[in-house]
Amino acid sequence: MKIPFSPPYIDDDVIKEVNDSLLSGWITTGPKVAALEKGLQEYCKAKRVNCVNSWTSGAILMLRWLGLKEGDEVIVPSYTYCATAMSVMDAGAKPIMVDIKHDLTIDIEKIKQAITPKTKAIIPVDLGGVPCDYEKIIELICSKEIKDIFVPASSNQEKLGRILLISDSAHSLGATFNQKTIAELVDVCILSLHAVKNLTSAEGGAICLNLPEPFDNDELYKEVRILSLNGQTKDAFTKSQAGAWRYDIVAHGMKFNMPDINAAIALAQLRKYDYLLGERKRVYERYSTLLKEYHWAILPQQDTKELTTSYHLYPLRINPITEEQRDKLIQYLAEKDIATNVHYIPMPMLTLFKNMGYKIEDYPIAYDTYIREISLPIYPQLTNQQIDYIVNNLVEGYYNISL
Repeated sequence: MKIPFSPPYIDDDVIKEVNDSLLSGWITTGPKVAALEKGLQEYCKAKRVNCVNSWTSGAILMLRWLGLKEGDEVIVPSYTYCATAMSVMDAGAKPIMVDIKHDLTIDIEKIKQAITPKTKAIIPVDLGGVPCDYEKIIELICSKEIKDIFVPASSNQEKLGRILLISDSAHSLGATFNQKTIAELVDVCILSLHAVKNLTSAEGGAICLNLPEPFDNDELYKEVRILSLNGQTKDAFTKSQAGAWRYDIVAHGMKFNMPDINAAIALAQLRKYDYLLGERKRVYERYSTLLKEYHWAILPQQDTKELTTSYHLYPLRINPITEEQRDKLIQYLAEKDIATNVHYIPMPMLTLFKNMGYKIEDYPIAYDTYIREISLPIYPQLTNQQIDYIVNNLVEGYYNISL
């Protein structure tokens, strides 16, 4: 039995939607992107949505819109994929890493300790699809104590009047906190539509806008769209219409737009996303039911009255285990044709960030999580028989390597 880690969900509806794009004579940014933006706006309850070609592009766009410059700081968790921090660097600022809590969400007390007059934004990460407590983070950045030391990065931030809150929701489409979507809780929610995500466009991302008054999110949508098209006032689809060739370049933008052929994949999946999410929940809950009897299995966050996850990852932690034993267990499973993963190597352990002065010793929970973590396969196509096979081999492998 061969079990991949996270294959995309491609059915006849996806193929039909992509084929429709191919046969339409238009495959870059156009009507499919517009339809996906509208669909995501409704699903996420966002004020507007801009589709782009990756999560990273979306983060860079919004941080550049904020007006970051050298010397500015953005707080991020140490336990995430490198794109969270690298988008800050690409926008010209410095990432300030803080540790996580045992539930894998960012430690809000550590955020408070890290805030200085240089802090312009905070990017918490919904790791595995578990939402952070954005209500408490908003309460913190709106407090008199924090506002008294706040210095805006630009006229846009002066208009906002506080630190910008961007959620790294690469994993959390469909998650809720106190019956609200993530896009309803933050200023900007950025989704990933990468190949292994719950909803995919092969490569892609989406910026969900929720800026408070006095911002006009319809106008901001237009501004962000222009920035994603090299600062051009018209996309290629609009320019291609008869007599509509004339355009202007009004800003120093970037080439971050999403093509229609990519949007078509996600558009077909979005129409049945509730079903796909339900199937991921089935897998997630079966793992938990089978593993809860083992004292060494630390289960990931389960749904509560307060929050629901998006079931993007099943980040199992094992205790007791050493890093070497964990790696042997991953290899044992690989020999049984079961693909697993580790989410993530903490950023302070990566060469780039070590060379910048970050030390893993400053992030003990991130490190402890890393050495114990194994992400099990989770996707709608996974059958109960396959789940049982994974768990049986995981249990057998654990006792083999821990003897």
